[in-house]
Amino acid sequence: MKKIIIPIVIVIFLLVVTAVVILLGRGYGFNLNGNGPLLSGTGLLVATSAPDGAQVFINGHLTTATDNTINLAPGDYDVKIFKDGYFPWEKKITIKKEVVSKADALLFPTAPQLASITNVGVLSPVIDPSQTKLAYAVASQSAVKNGIYVLDMSVRPILTLQNASSQIVNDTINIFSLSTFTWSPDSAQLLTAIAENASSTKYLLQTNGLNQNPQDVTETLASVDASWQKIKSDKDKAMIDSLPKNLRVFAVNNFNILQWSSDETKILYQASQSASIPLIINPPLIGTDSTPQMREIRKGEVYVYDVKEDRNYLILSSLPTPGTANGELPIMWYPDSKHLVYVHDQRIDIMEYDGGNQTTVYAGPFVNDYVFPWPDATKLVILTNLGNPNIVPNLYTLGLK
Repeated sequence: MKKIIIPIVIVIFLLVVTAVVILLGRGYGFNLNGNGPLLSGTGLLVATSAPDGAQVFINGHLTTATDNTINLAPGDYDVKIFKDGYFPWEKKITIKKEVVSKADALLFPTAPQLASITNVGVLSPVIDPSQTKLAYAVASQSAVKNGIYVLDMSVRPILTLQNASSQIVNDTINIFSLSTFTWSPDSAQLLTAIAENASSTKYLLQTNGLNQNPQDVTETLASVDASWQKIKSDKDKAMIDSLPKNLRVFAVNNFNILQWSSDETKILYQASQSASIPLIINPPLIGTDSTPQMREIRKGEVYVYDVKEDRNYLILSSLPTPGTANGELPIMWYPDSKHLVYVHDQRIDIMEYDGGNQTTVYAGPFVNDYVFPWPDATKLVILTNLGNPNIVPNLYTLGLK
């Protein structure tokens, strides 16, 4: 009999241990105060940061370091992640029973490093649709060196960023350095306009090398415009068609889409009219961002809609007017698809896509709100004369890592 009982006890013990391990893995914790059950339901908070090794404060108490998981009883918690030399990250996070919540903090340095890209003076920088190329004009050199340049931000130069730009046209045929220019929807061409008396001459430039004989398209401009418009329309339609059908119809009727995130999972938009966003994912997903959302949208306000989680966040009550002579959006996606860059009142803020943790990363001088995120999300590009009105502004990087 004893030989039978021992294996049974071992099996029962193993089953109990397995059940406890499963419960612990689902967020349950031991209750050691004698009140209630021995195992009580908790939630898990996963705290991470970039850079790592930051302190994690829960309701003002130093609890752990980042890259760690914490068991917490269900409820609302004030979470702060801090590292010396960086702005703190703070958020109210709701912990739910058996649900994993995340505190993923991107920390920005309090003293970002400025580094020059150009030193000959830059005019009218324009970012391309892919957000990887920056076209700009130089007008302070000889006719051969003046013209339009393209900085490819997706390549890694062997030495410095100052050798990452290529000249695509010079001033020997016409004064391209004083022209206005627009990117094609596929980022392969630039359309330039050079004012001449009451009219202007239009040239189509290829951006992959020096244009020895720029193509004059003044008389065929309508054809170029039609071709570009078709490319843009087809691209916009493809993006909209990727949405669930019920969301697609709602977005077409109510969203003025400003910009898609790089990973195409979130939409930055201005409400074209007031409406109520229907539930697209029903029942709602668990473990989503606990920041309160806003499904009642109002005309003119700026929002971010998260396609994967079916959540909508109010970002701005209105869309600010871009800086003088600059048609770029005053708010744009940061390349990590988790943050937004907001340019206003002569400062640069970065916030999370749900509107939280708005941090001023730069408040020094820069020209006409010219601010462009670097594709790898390590820096921003700004146009500045460093406060000296006697020099032509240059492009600088603002290091954020």
